[in-house]
Amino acid sequence: MAVRISFSFLSITLLLVSTSALDKKIEPGSFGYSGANGPERWGSLSPRFSVCSNGKSQSPVDIKKGILVQNKNLVSLVRDYKPANATLINNGFNIGIHFGGNVGGFTEGGKNYNLIQIHWHSPSEHLIDGHQAAAELHLVHQANDGSYSVIGVLYEIGNLDPLVAKVQNKLVELAKENCAATEEAHIALGTFDVKYFRRRSRKYFRYVGSLTTPPCTENITWTVLAKVRSISMQQLDLLKAPLQAAYKNNARPVQPLNERKIEAYKEA
Repeated sequence: MAVRISFSFLSITLLLVSTSALDKKIEPGSFGYSGANGPERWGSLSPRFSVCSNGKSQSPVDIKKGILVQNKNLVSLVRDYKPANATLINNGFNIGIHFGGNVGGFTEGGKNYNLIQIHWHSPSEHLIDGHQAAAELHLVHQANDGSYSVIGVLYEIGNLDPLVAKVQNKLVELAKENCAATEEAHIALGTFDVKYFRRRSRKYFRYVGSLTTPPCTENITWTVLAKVRSISMQQLDLLKAPLQAAYKNNARPVQPLNERKIEAYKEA
């Protein structure tokens, strides 16, 4: 059974632990992906969202292979995740899985980053040489000092994705809740294992960017994996089904790279 939570725009705000709002409180439904509250207007919707328009290191970006910088100091990305208690969540603008306890993660730059949640966007937010994939999974990690590092995984339509397959029945249940943009629905998953991502990544792209939805906080380390995974059309439809029509296509347009560099790693 799903637990549904409703919110009043006038008096209640919700802490959304995602790349959409990792460290701020925002009102569900206060931004969207088209029309009067679409991405081009996020910066004017609230003073707290101003960096969405004024920031110089925004995400997502178009990763153009012709301008990549090879960084010999980077190493293969080794992730070690453990089974942990998890909850499937429709927060109004994306579908995600939030974890309780120590799930594990990876070490980068002398910091240990622990996985706190994952969520999906469709179509993909990051582009590769101008190509937009069918979907993108964000694995959100946090270090003890509060800094965030997000791993982006691109999907193309093809075979079943084993991770989504584990929650397909729960996604059907979540869709039946028919939540409004001002509501949030939770379904307990019990102990959940993200073993499909407990592996070494031998090729990836890295840059410093931002959250991809308001408040668009910057100084987020992004790692976009070069390996593209497969997801079936049915699975993608299941991930979209619980969302209201205005949020089924929930990808922010790519942002200017400005003076930033995108580094590349490929294991020899």
